[in-house]
Amino acid sequence: MVRGKTQMRLIENATSRQVTFSKRRNGLMKKAFELSVLCDAEVALIIFSPRGKLYEFANSSMQATLERYRKHAKTKEALDPPSLEHLNHEEAATLMKKIEQLEVSKRKMLGEDLGSCSIDELQQVELQLEKSVCKIRARKVEVFEEQIKQLKHKEKLLEAENAKLLEKWESEAEGVKEVERGENLMNYAESSSPSSEVETELFIGPPETRPRTFLSLN
Repeated sequence: MVRGKTQMRLIENATSRQVTFSKRRNGLMKKAFELSVLCDAEVALIIFSPRGKLYEFANSSMQATLERYRKHAKTKEALDPPSLEHLNHEEAATLMKKIEQLEVSKRKMLGEDLGSCSIDELQQVELQLEKSVCKIRARKVEVFEEQIKQLKHKEKLLEAENAKLLEKWESEAEGVKEVERGENLMNYAESSSPSSEVETELFIGPPETRPRTFLSLN
């Protein structure tokens, strides 16, 4: 008996829907396993049942595969132009027209494709460029002013640090001077004190043979 083709629509009977889900889920996981083994492919499968139960299969780390997918999706989004598939024909045409107008305006700003421009169009381009230059110069002045403020603030910090170092140096120099002044006073006191030996005229014996005798005060 030939099996009839299954219609792709929601199964109304809840029991039949659950049985079909279990069979198809197991078959899908079997196919994923076979694909990973036969083709050496990195496979990650995630299924949520109608009741919210999670079923998953991964021939390696599920987290590593998901992270690899996220990186690939970000890279593809950055390289590929925005997709217009979700837009209808009129919206896509309008968007493409705006993109073309922006491309033409960009080329004119760069000084390209000016041969077909009228005097009015050239004046508009010139006026737009002058406005752009004024904005750029104004921004440049703001950047210079910000840098000057930062340099002045840094100068104040350096001056304050220099003042602290100078005050510390003067304090240390004053201490050295006090030590030297004390040493000088001690040396002066020692040099100006009377000698510990005094010459005296005391003698014993006849005058003609009297020797000079020194009396020690120590």
